[in-house]
Amino acid sequence: MRFGYWMPVFGGWLRNVPDEGMSTDWAYVKALAVESEQAGFDLSLLAELNLNDIKGHAVPALDAWTLAPAVAAVTERLELMLAARPNYHSPSLTAKAISTLDTIAPGRISLNVVSSWWKDEAAQYGAPFDVHDARYERTSEWLEVLNRLLTEEVVTHHGGLYDLEGCVMEPKPSALPTVYMGGESPKAKEVISRQGTGYVMHGDPPEVIADKIADMEKRRVEAGRPDRFSYGVSGYVVVRDTEEEAQAELARILDVQSSPEAYASYQDFLAGSQLESQVSLEEYSVSNRGLRAGLVGTPEQVTGRIKAYEDAGVDLVLLQFSPQREEMARFGDQVIRAYA
Repeated sequence: MRFGYWMPVFGGWLRNVPDEGMSTDWAYVKALAVESEQAGFDLSLLAELNLNDIKGHAVPALDAWTLAPAVAAVTERLELMLAARPNYHSPSLTAKAISTLDTIAPGRISLNVVSSWWKDEAAQYGAPFDVHDARYERTSEWLEVLNRLLTEEVVTHHGGLYDLEGCVMEPKPSALPTVYMGGESPKAKEVISRQGTGYVMHGDPPEVIADKIADMEKRRVEAGRPDRFSYGVSGYVVVRDTEEEAQAELARILDVQSSPEAYASYQDFLAGSQLESQVSLEEYSVSNRGLRAGLVGTPEQVTGRIKAYEDAGVDLVLLQFSPQREEMARFGDQVIRAYA
């Protein structure tokens, strides 16, 4: 099992807790990244939203692609999974950025390709916004162009959305980045099985995750892909010495007392997504449906849950914590070090 975490580019993960003691200042992010390697973490996901959908739209949200080279420069082995939404990024300039980042952190750059769902954000930032299936068509062509640029000497492409004439992209990265993708609709799974190399899921129970992995493996084989994907599960972690303490913390973060601004994107999220299960307002209290993973309890209980995911076929967990530095240190000491 590889242990990853979401970099707190939004200043926290809890919509009901205004101040989580998690700064978006570089000093905090730098310390967190360095300490995460010491705690045993393997990977950090740098998510991408220009508006803060957790704390409110007027609250700072850091840019993943600006932050990435700084984090790469102060770490030694941490893999950086960079989120990229094709409607915000040129595939050619993204390929150039990947190749440049690889000179800073060779072999440590991967992608989380997200087919953007947030219409209001796109309108504010002047980006194109596609309805559901159309945005996966954009993602598919974007990935085709990106992959060709990372592997071919000269690329000419004339497609529905992108046109390149004799494009030269050098240097090439030392290795092709893993392309992690998520999605629950039939169209999303079709694109992922053909063009992804990693599938990241929200933390449903391990038996549900096992079925999703089996389904994606079947789709991958049918698409003629030779190698098994990497499979990740996202979740929010509460580790305490006793189950009672863990449940008390859970009750605190689920107390829905937030301002309306923190929930402004809830209906937009539901309207713009095709989900396999309903997301309650309580679940939305924690970013990315993090509580569904069931990673709440004693170190032994959380370790057991992670092992159940591993038995289901998962090889990466992408975790959120609050307050992040303190809770990641606890997790590293009580779970990662004891896991093996």
